[in-house]
Amino acid sequence: MKAPPRLQSLIEEGLIDTVVRQLMSGKEAMVYVVRCGDETRCAKIYKEATQRSFRQAVDYTENRRVKNSRQARAMAKGTKFGRQAQEAAWQSAEVDALYRLAAAGVRVPQPHNFHDGVLLMELVTDAHGDAAPRLNDVSFTPEAARAHHATLLVEVVRMLGAGVVHGDLSEFNILLGHVDGADGPVIIDLPQAVDAAGNNHAQRMLLRDVANLRDFFGQFAPELLATSHGPEIWDLYQRGMLDTDVALTGHFARPQGAVDLGGVLREIGDAQAEEQARRLRMQSAA
Repeated sequence: MKAPPRLQSLIEEGLIDTVVRQLMSGKEAMVYVVRCGDETRCAKIYKEATQRSFRQAVDYTENRRVKNSRQARAMAKGTKFGRQAQEAAWQSAEVDALYRLAAAGVRVPQPHNFHDGVLLMELVTDAHGDAAPRLNDVSFTPEAARAHHATLLVEVVRMLGAGVVHGDLSEFNILLGHVDGADGPVIIDLPQAVDAAGNNHAQRMLLRDVANLRDFFGQFAPELLATSHGPEIWDLYQRGMLDTDVALTGHFARPQGAVDLGGVLREIGDAQAEEQARRLRMQSAA
């Protein structure tokens, strides 16, 4: 097929030989199957901020690293340069997360290059070499559902051990593929990943990620709906006891005591700050 304009520079640089076909178009990017020498890979083209349905909420971008204080100030003020810097940080977040998680042994696509807003990475396939399906396109027996759920909990724990919370984990961004010689779930779509220790919303996002897994696989194995792995995982993480060898029970007794009024007020403050930032972005765009 004819190469999209955003991939032309990669062809000129010799990073891509040919574009085979479009694989998918999502809320944040378009993905193409490409040939690079003897290998078939995928090229993820990030959509411009105005074209994405997934917005850069303050929750996700909090404490993200930028190159220098000038960029940080510009991003805070919402200037044109700041918006460009924020866009670059948003795109590079997935690249950074993929390299970190791949090094930690998490089942994610292997990244190969990042050039002009395009991420080149491994094409996740099934055992037959076809593009791997997403979990939401597959039905499972109760036994398979329990097995994949358990596998993904280990991956979530391994991610947390690497200091990363996915932030948008669900059946729509997990593939059932063949990676490193083994079949099983492969986690994708990480531009919204957050630093577990540096983001005040990390706990809430982790709990939501784990709840999404429970709710999806609970359709096939209803007993999973009664589990509470998220709070258990976060509690172990906070106490420095989280490890992939720890046997999770799926049960968590919440401590009884007075309501953490300070925590509630902080959540309210976070929501107010996000709304203020949203209004500033709207004013800047006007």
